[in-house]
Amino acid sequence: MSRKYKFADNDKLYFISFAVVFWIDLFIRNEYREIMLESWRFCQKEKGLEIYGWCIMTNHVHMIVGSKDRAMDKIVGEMKSFTSRSLRKQIVENPRESRRVWMSEMMKSAGIENSNNNDWQLWQQHNKPIEIFNKKMFNQKLEYIHLNPVKAGFVENPEDYLYSSARDFCGKKGLIELSYIV
Repeated sequence: MSRKYKFADNDKLYFISFAVVFWIDLFIRNEYREIMLESWRFCQKEKGLEIYGWCIMTNHVHMIVGSKDRAMDKIVGEMKSFTSRSLRKQIVENPRESRRVWMSEMMKSAGIENSNNNDWQLWQQHNKPIEIFNKKMFNQKLEYIHLNPVKAGFVENPEDYLYSSARDFCGKKGLIELSYIV
């Protein structure tokens, strides 16, 4: 694996993206998005995760993150593991989920089958962390994150998309407490 796709320095900020296997549109339901938000809140409180920008799209997530307390690869790995288990449970138990069987089959085919045929994979393997070197790069990545819902045609203005930190940068209260560069 290329060195540029690793968290090299825990004192730096990183732009990360992670996607659902096969680009499945998982995050079209509020309950699935809420699992992500709750996981982030827990990681902020208990694991030292700092979130500077974020957006949950239908099949992927973008974030600018940092941590002064723990290794970023550990935080992100634990968060992806927890959300995978929680989302799987929610998919299986959600009576409104008409795509349950199809999604389960797709996620099973992405994972390594174990002896009891219960193994599956929700997230693609990589996060592709990109180190943020300066304020200009930070602003470029933040703009990219916030324009994702606009380019997808979900909203006309970035701050109108509820599942993004763009609201926080436009004077509205967002769903996640943010850290800010001073």
